[in-house]
Amino acid sequence: MSDIRHYRCLMLTSDAGLAKALDSAIIGFLTAVNGRGQPQTSPVWYIRDGEDLVVYNRPTAARLRSIVNNNRVAFNLRADRGARSGISLEGTAVVDSDLPTAVDFPGYVDRYGGEIADLGWTPESFSTDYSIGLRITVTRVRSWGVEKLDVDEIG
Repeated sequence: MSDIRHYRCLMLTSDAGLAKALDSAIIGFLTAVNGRGQPQTSPVWYIRDGEDLVVYNRPTAARLRSIVNNNRVAFNLRADRGARSGISLEGTAVVDSDLPTAVDFPGYVDRYGGEIADLGWTPESFSTDYSIGLRITVTRVRSWGVEKLDVDEIG
């Protein structure tokens, strides 16, 4: 894995392979550390907002309490089956009350409308249930083999 790249600069929009992977995957894995110091990883729906990621949450989501106490998070996409490629992001997360609701966020319903309907919500009812927007500011990117990434394998 000699082609592992580490970045400490903004690149979610400038690296075409990384942007394609983030925009193609449906699920990411968000890790926050709870008050007892235990990392907790949750599968989440997300959308890229320029150099940031946005995740909508239920008001009762434990990760929101964790992030208030420790805003450092990790976000990963599932690597391809052969681990020939992968993406791991690190950053900080904050509840962003300035975000529009999920139904009003550009592209969110286009991205997740099928999943929302399959799970019995309308876009409006999903936005009511998942009403807390979390903004993740990426501070570090580790990626390898992104140019070879098969987006059908990453979820």
